[in-house]
Amino acid sequence: MPKKTKIIVKGSEITIVKYHGDDYISLTDMVRNFEDGSVLIEKWLRNKNTVEFIGIWEQINNPNFNSPEFGGIMNEAGFNRFTLSVKKWVEKTNAIGLIAKTGRFDSGTFANKDIAFEFGSWLSAEFKLYLIKEFQRLKADEASSLKLEWSFQRTLAKINYRIHTEAIKEKLIPLELTKGQINMKYANEADLLNVALFGITAKMWRDKNTKLAGNIRDYASIEQLVVLSNLESINALLIHDGMPSKDRIQKLNSTAIIQMKSLLTSKEVKKLESPTSY
Repeated sequence: MPKKTKIIVKGSEITIVKYHGDDYISLTDMVRNFEDGSVLIEKWLRNKNTVEFIGIWEQINNPNFNSPEFGGIMNEAGFNRFTLSVKKWVEKTNAIGLIAKTGRFDSGTFANKDIAFEFGSWLSAEFKLYLIKEFQRLKADEASSLKLEWSFQRTLAKINYRIHTEAIKEKLIPLELTKGQINMKYANEADLLNVALFGITAKMWRDKNTKLAGNIRDYASIEQLVVLSNLESINALLIHDGMPSKDRIQKLNSTAIIQMKSLLTSKEVKKLESPTSY
């Protein structure tokens, strides 16, 4: 099922999905709050100007478009007897700009954004302007999110490189585990990692912090979260190698100590803690 997003246009929730690598907007959602909305798409498709527009769009964007069939449909368009459904249009011309979907999650008529904006003009000039405005806002938000994700990944890569190259400069964090902690049986692998990094299990943390919501990891520093992510990968490899839990927790604790010491003075970590650094 294609990835879906939603925008609100003049009180209507409108679905946007990805088809053919582009954004397709639900025409069904667009007409939901219009009078006689259920028949507006059909009326729009009967219009000769509409057929001409969607045909030209296909000729520009669809190398497999059946232009001879399009010519025949154009000759019929405008007559009182002329009718055209999305299904018929697609079957006859191999069109990709309009899609009729049936299903539990994304049923209805969808159109490529170019065609959807044209349909918006036919519905109402005001509606089209609001539709374009909200669509542009969505694209701006997506671009900002992608930029932030790229920056985070780039910074995280620098941090992991520093872990492998920087000399140890600070005191040990976390503390080395006692023999009793190493030999203790833990309920699950998550708690084994918690003890290796934080020195306590999730239940022990909750018992000490009864007034706080969430769990121990919700209150971890950015340095601890970076190390925890690395420990999870290392632990998976050790489990695959068949290493016993008491040996794994000792190795993970030693690794956590080394990596935490390396990260304490990392300028790249400070960038993660301060969004204005990007």
